[in-house]
Amino acid sequence: QVQLVESGGGLVQAGGSLRLSCAASGRTFSTYAMAWFRQAPGKDREFVGAIGWLYTSTHYTDPVKGRFTISRDNAKNTVYLQMNTLEPGDTAVYYCTVGPRIGEYAYWGQGTQVTVSS
Repeated sequence: QVQLVESGGGLVQAGGSLRLSCAASGRTFSTYAMAWFRQAPGKDREFVGAIGWLYTSTHYTDPVKGRFTISRDNAKNTVYLQMNTLEPGDTAVYYCTVGPRIGEYAYWGQGTQVTVSS
């Protein structure tokens, strides 16, 4: 059974940093794309960033470019999201997901709350 477990969320002041982790279990995802989405209250879930299995392929939504960095450790079946210079607009529940390729996701975690205070 595939499981994705996010961690690292919390409350931080604007300008601060957080590092989210997502540990996958149940199978090996070394050749899968891994990604992060987020959902703010009253809004649709939106794409944040993704990384292909070749490590060098990363993609970000414009609002987080230059502030967020996605990375992965295939040996640990884990994807990370380093978030710097956080803004109140980054407040959301953050979800990790994996799938056979970027844009095609099959498994989702339960989410971790990130709250940025002004």
